[in-house]
Amino acid sequence: MKKRLLSIPQLMFVAGTRGALGAGVALLASRNLSDRKRRAAGLTLALVGVATTIPAARMVAAAKPSLMARLTHRFA
Repeated sequence: MKKRLLSIPQLMFVAGTRGALGAGVALLASRNLSDRKRRAAGLTLALVGVATTIPAARMVAAAKPSLMARLTHRFA
């Protein structure tokens, strides 16, 4: 696994996308709300999570390697 250096806002964005997707899937699988409300909320959260996955993945892929990884690569 490669280590990447992300700022706090970038990390929060990535975590938020994962959280929205997970919450949406959990709502779709639950039985606590009425079917209509559950599907509306679940699909909305899941779609937001899916739609923001590509920008989050690009952000992580474009991030610099961590300082330790750069030093190890340079002096190895």
